[in-house]
Amino acid sequence: MDAVFKALADPNRRALLDQLHLQNGQTLNQLCRHLRMTRQGITKHLGLLIKADLVVPLWRGREKLHYLNPAPLKQISERWIDKHKAACLRALTDLTKGLDALKTEPN
Repeated sequence: MDAVFKALADPNRRALLDQLHLQNGQTLNQLCRHLRMTRQGITKHLGLLIKADLVVPLWRGREKLHYLNPAPLKQISERWIDKHKAACLRALTDLTKGLDALKTEPN
């Protein structure tokens, strides 16, 4: 999971993931057309995304296509975000009730 967080820490890698989310299965040339990075930069960032298992490269004939793998993101969501949703909703509900109580109290 550390590799996933490290990969997500860079805005260029997040831009690559966003581009693959828009159109999955792109070649390096296609990615180069949409992003303001050098070919070497994109290759370097793709390597880290592949290492983190966020991108899966598949060969189709002579073309290497890159696909977004959402599984590691789902694992992060389940471990770090989903379990806190209920607590956040409770806190917001309690805050709303507290604010409502303050409004109805006489000065």
